Amino acid sequence: MRSTLKTLIAVGIASLALAPVAFAQAQKIAYVDYQRLLSESPQAKSATTTLEAEFGPKQKQLEAQSKEFEAKKQKFERDQATMAEGERTKAQRELRDQQLTIERRVKEFQEDGQMRQNEELQRVQKMIVESVRGYAKAQGYDLVIAQGVIYNSDSVDITIQVLANLQTKAASAAPAAAPSAPAAAPTPKK
Repeated sequence: MRSTLKTLIAVGIASLALAPVAFAQAQKIAYVDYQRLLSESPQAKSATTTLEAEFGPKQKQLEAQSKEFEAKKQKFERDQATMAEGERTKAQRELRDQQLTIERRVKEFQEDGQMRQNEELQRVQKMIVESVRGYAKAQGYDLVIAQGVIYNSDSVDITIQVLANLQTKAASAAPAAAPSAPAAAPTPKK
C-alpha cells in the first residue's frame, strides 16, 4: 500500500511538472520582424517612391529659391557699402521679406510632407498587420510577437514568409493598378 501511494504521488508530481511543457507545445507561437517588413515590403517602397514623386519637385523648387536668396544676400553684403541709404534700406527689406517667404514655404512643405508621410505609413502598416494576421490564421498560429523580443529562434521567425506574402500581393495589385493610372484626372493648378 505504501509503495502504491508513493507511485501515485510520483506520477502526480511528474504530470504536474510536464503540464507546462505539454501546454507550451500545444501553442503555436511565431515572431515577425516588423521593422524589416516596414522597410523591405514592396508596399513600403512604393509609398516612398510615391512621396518622392509628390514632394521632389517642390523640394527642388525650394532649394532653388534658397540658392537665389543666398546669392542676392551675398551680392547685397558685397555692394551695401556703395549703396545709397534708401537703396540699402529697400534691399534689406526685400531680403527680409524674401527670407520670411522662403522660411514660411519650407515650414509648409515640411508640414505637408510629414502629414503625407504619416498617411502613407498608416496605410502600409495596416497592410502589414493584415498580412501578418492572414498568414498567422492560415498557418494556425496562436500568437505572433513583433516588438519587445529579446531572442527568437529562426524556427519561429515568419518574417520571410510574410514578406513573400506582401510581395505576392504587390505583384497582383500592380497589373490592376496600371490601367487606372492614365485615367487619373489632372491636378488643378493654383
